[in-house]
Amino acid sequence: MVGPSTTKLSSRGQVVIPEEIRTRLGLETGAQFVVVGEGDVVVLKALKAPNMSAFKELLDRARASADAAGLEPEEVERAVREVRGSIRTRAYPVDL
Repeated sequence: MVGPSTTKLSSRGQVVIPEEIRTRLGLETGAQFVVVGEGDVVVLKALKAPNMSAFKELLDRARASADAAGLEPEEVERAVREVRGSIRTRAYPVDL
């Protein structure tokens, strides 16, 4: 870990991530983050899509789990819709 840097909060609630950190982490314009705040600590966690082979592996494992549980495709689709709806209506803690 490189030494700390400082930044300021703008009147619009924006924070600039120092260039050295953006470069080191490969952050580009439009990067998305999960933001968690507790007390006087704010944590930004960059969101990055998995590469296609990692995504395929995850999908294969999910399908195998659904098959092992005896779930039909319609049941999986219904469960996904329910979870998506609950995420929109409730805040869940983020596991960093």
